[in-house]
Formats: sequence, structure tokens, C-alpha cells
Amino acid sequence: MSLLPHQLELLAPARDAAIGIEAVNHGADAVYIGGPGFGARSSADNSVADIARLVAHAHQFNSRIFVTLNTILRDDELEPARKLTWQLYDAGVDALIIQDMGLLELDLPPIQLHASTQTDIRTPEKARFLQDAGLSQIVLARELTLQQIAAIRAATDPSRCAIEFFVHGALCVAYSGQCYISAAHTGRSANRGECSQACRLPYQVIDDKGRFVAHDKHVLSMKDNNQSDNIAALVNAGVRSFKIEGRYKDMAYVKNITAHYRTLLDELIEARQHSEQPLARASSGKTTFSFTPDPNQNFNREFTDYFVNGRQDDIGAFDSPKNPGQPIGHVLLTGPNWVELELSSRYTELHNGDGLCYYDLQKELVGLAINRAELISAKKARWRVFPKDAMDTLKDLRAGLEVNRNRDVHWLRQLDKKSSDRRIGLWINLQVQAEDVHLTLTDEDGHSATVQQPFPASQRQAALDTDAALEQIRNQLGRLGTTNFIAISTDVTWARGRFEAIVLPSSLLNSLRRDAVAQLEAARVAAFTRLPRALPVAPPAPYPEDSLSYLANVFNKAARSFYAKHGVKVIAPAYEAVQEMGEVSLMITKHCVRFSLSLCPKQAKGVTGVQGFVKAEPLQLVNGKEKLTLRFDCKPCEMHVMGKMKPAVAKQSRQELAAASQGVPISFHKVRPKQEFGH
Repeated sequence: MSLLPHQLELLAPARDAAIGIEAVNHGADAVYIGGPGFGARSSADNSVADIARLVAHAHQFNSRIFVTLNTILRDDELEPARKLTWQLYDAGVDALIIQDMGLLELDLPPIQLHASTQTDIRTPEKARFLQDAGLSQIVLARELTLQQIAAIRAATDPSRCAIEFFVHGALCVAYSGQCYISAAHTGRSANRGECSQACRLPYQVIDDKGRFVAHDKHVLSMKDNNQSDNIAALVNAGVRSFKIEGRYKDMAYVKNITAHYRTLLDELIEARQHSEQPLARASSGKTTFSFTPDPNQNFNREFTDYFVNGRQDDIGAFDSPKNPGQPIGHVLLTGPNWVELELSSRYTELHNGDGLCYYDLQKELVGLAINRAELISAKKARWRVFPKDAMDTLKDLRAGLEVNRNRDVHWLRQLDKKSSDRRIGLWINLQVQAEDVHLTLTDEDGHSATVQQPFPASQRQAALDTDAALEQIRNQLGRLGTTNFIAISTDVTWARGRFEAIVLPSSLLNSLRRDAVAQLEAARVAAFTRLPRALPVAPPAPYPEDSLSYLANVFNKAARSFYAKHGVKVIAPAYEAVQEMGEVSLMITKHCVRFSLSLCPKQAKGVTGVQGFVKAEPLQLVNGKEKLTLRFDCKPCEMHVMGKMKPAVAKQSRQELAAASQGVPISFHKVRPKQEFGH
């Protein structure tokens, strides 16, 4: 069992427990975070104790905590990984996000397993297989269209497996799990959490005759994902978990982006509450914010909705992988140590510490940090700013230049403070009996707690004002302060069926409220249950293919055994096993450089490049001594970035593998064995 089919889950990232707690406070139904090892973000690890602290906070709101265990594992890492799964289970973690299918062959605790983005789920067949293998939630490839998502939903069972989809954040240009450039050039494997991000580098694009098509362009760098306008369409296609990218991101990003999507999802849930298929939050409580969420305020490379609505021609951040910010005005004139700006709006304010930027004549982004900002004319929206750096270091800064702001100190300071309030609704009922008083609290999830205290008739005093007495009772019981609760309504009933004009002491009401809240909190903790681990179907579901190349990322004997059990006959080792020394696909991507440069043979015969007229021929990317060849598979409309592993990298990687395996390497089959699997 996974999410209920009508529930929507907002899944937020956390670099550490403190950020995770704020993600919950800002409306996350679930949070994903790295554990002490084996997560695909090598510098975003957290101790089991810190994760347990996050779990305790999240479970108060029925929010869930998922831990990433999504690297591919060597044989010597399987046992440490297995032990870690039990430690995380004992800490209360709700699910593990995995890539390596070898984990399914181990003695794991009864904890839910979710498929990582690294598992590269693009087809209904792959999705259905993972569901049948026992994964309760699967995150689909970011490159899919609404129609492809709907086809996957139709092929799977919503009562057994929830569909998860990235709705915001940085985009990996490759199909996740299908990029080996870092492993080939540096020995740092993206599948083991150590990506060197070659996709963000500038490249020369050269055709087959050695002519330059593009010069110093970041042609593999994508804009950032933003599905804000597609939430309802994604729900209609079958998505139920909406995932925000960003386990490296800071507190302000997680607060802001979580609040933004919380607002969008709540609006959709509200709009459909009376429809034939109403929706609901996957966790408890209502969240309010002390700021207006705005995705433009955080670091971004501008936004795209990528392929959700079909191939777009503006998905790349080719000029710069940096944050270009938002346009705010232009340069009027420059002085010896200052710049005078005219802003587009007189309501815009500049602050000491703001970050500005502009494009120089080579279209490179240049940053300008404000040391001091002075308003010259409010009517004309003119400001004089004094940069932190010397004027002669600000390349091509001149009058008429458009200026953007990519850091608003005032806005960020709002998020340094408490910026949200998440409360669970309560119905309060006070019953005044003949000799005692009963207080019952019932929360929005149906949990309740009742406490009572003696209040004999001999101690009761008549109230001078009946309405004031009732109001005093409601106010006192509604003072829920720093608890997780907020009163929806407060009813007062009397033993004789009518209001008695008496005064109830504040001390009595306060004591009743404290005791009832404590009991209700305990009842919620006792009632919380983790969703069960899904059972794989029997007999084991056949894998959609009977032959696996290095692209399947099989790196240990347990993973090899898993695929063999599911009918795969030929299983090649992962690229990280250093057995693919020829030219291979180091990256497979839906992004097409030819299309982006108007060289797609389906659309154009050629364009004028840096060195004359260029046809749609095979292309090469060059960055310093690094060279990569682009080949194009036009039938599925995909691009392959081809290359070889460097000999020095191969030698070092082999030494590391030999040391880890203690001289006992794993064996694979590159041809179909005759008797290995009994067929």
C-alpha cells in the first residue's frame, strides 16, 4: 500500500535535519534526506540520530521521512548498507529511496522501498516491473510528457504504487542514471554520488569539418524545472507525489519553494473538494506563511517546464549556468566608485548587500555586489550604488546596460526568521457536570482525548454576565500557544442541558487544556503507523528485457542475482566496473544540441554558424583537452554524448576496485551463457 489514490504528497528536499524540520513546517507532506552514506549526494550526509530527530517532528503532522540510499554498491558495501537500513528503520524512517536492485536480495527491514530517479523510469513496462518487484513509489524521468505519464499510470496499479514526479529545481540534462562523463573523465561516478557536473561547463561546438558552430556555450546546461502551471494537468495524468529537487539547497530555498507548491496544491484541493474525485493532503494540518512565496527569489537559471508539454526550443541555459536574476532597471551613468541606476518601478528598493548582475559583451554574466545603496530620486526611481569590488573589475559596465537583481537581502531576511505556522485543527468540547468538568479534544484526523477534573457545586460562583462568561471559557480553552493545534470550534454543554451562569476559573481551564493536549499528542504518536512494505509478485515478474548492458548499472553480485531471478540472460557490469574501454555513450539525453542550434534535419537544412554555413552533421564538444562526440538517434529523438574512459582514470579506478574487493572481482556475462540460468 502506498499513498491513497486521492492523496497528493508534496515531497521536499533537506540537506540536514534543521532544513527538513522547516520543510515540514512549511507544508511538506514528506521529506527526503541523505543518511550517513550511500546517498547520491556525497556531501549531503546526516547521522541516524539527526534523522531520528527529523522523523519525530514530521510524524507529529503525519508527514513522512524518506532516506536516500540510491548509489550503486560494490560487493563490500552491501553488508554495511544492509545494516544501515535497519538503523534507519529503528529510527522511524518511513521509506528508503533506492537505485541498486541488489538491495532487494538482502535481509532488509519491513520498510517501504521507493525507486530513485537514478533507476531511469521512462516506459510503462519498466514502471510496472518495479511495482511488481515490490517498490511502492516510483519517480518518473523528468523528460516525460503528460501523455507518457498517463500511459505509465494506466499500466500500473494506483493502490499498489504511487507515481512521483519532479516539479521544481535543477535539471540533469541526462536521463538520470545514464550519465558517465564524470566517471570517464575524473573517476567520480554520478551513480555513486560524486558527479563533477561536466554538463555545466562551456564548450566549443565543432562540426565534422572542424568548423565552429558555437563558441564557449554551455550547451549541456539546462534551465531549471518549474511545473507551477502544470500541477492540475499532472494530477490528471496520475502524479500523486510532487517532488522538489534540492538536497544541496539552503534553508531559504526549501522554505520558499515548499511554501510555493504547498499553496498551489492547497488551491487545487480546495477547487476540487466538491468534484466527483475530490483530493486531499497526504498529511495533517494547515500551513500559513508570513511571506509571499516567490520562486524567482531563489537561485535559478531561469525556468522551463521541459518536455511535459512536448519538446520546447527554450530549455537551455546556454549563456551561463549562473543565476541571471530578475530585470530591475538599467545603468544611467558610472562614476569612479559608483553606478547610477534607473529602476523600472519606483516601488523597488535596493539594499546594502543586494546582488546585481548583467551580461558583458561576450554574454557572460558579471556579478555586482552592493556595498551601499542610496536613493537619489524616489519620483524617478534613481539609485546610486557603491559596489564592493573596484569599478575597473566590472567588465563592460556602461550606460544603457540592463541590470538584474539576483539577490534581494530584504526578502531573504524574512526567511531568516520564523516564517510559517503549521497547525492541526481541533474541535473542543467542554462538559460541565454536576460535580466535575470534562474536556474532550478531537483533531482533524479523528483522534481524541478526554480529561476531567472535580469542580463541586460548592465551589461555583455565579457569573454577572452570561455572554462574558462563555467568551472567557472559549478564549481560555483556545489558547493553544506553541502546540501543534488550533481551535476550529469550541462548544460548552451543561449537565442540565442549559447554560448556568457560573464562572469557571482560568486555572481549571488551563489545567484541563494542558492535560488534554498532552493526551492527544500521545494518542497521535500511538496511532501513527508506517505504511507497509510492498510484497513482490510471485513468481518473480520477468524483466522487460533479457539482456542488460552497462547502462543497467549492475555493480554487485546481489544485483546480478536479482536480474537473473527475473529472467535476464546477459548481464554486463556497470560502467564503474571499468570494462568498457572503447567509445560508448557517456550520456543519453532527450535534449538535442542540433535542435537547439536549429540544425535538426527534420526542421532545417542548416544555419549560419561562427564559421559559415553549417549542415546538420555529427558534432563535437570541446572543453580544453576534453572532447566528446555527439551522435543523434532521431527515431526516439535522443542524443548520445560519446567518449572513452581516460587510461589514467581506468588505472586508478581498477586499483580502488581491487582494494575494495580484496582481489575477488565480480564476474559478469557479456554473451548468453549456456547453462548459467538453466535454459
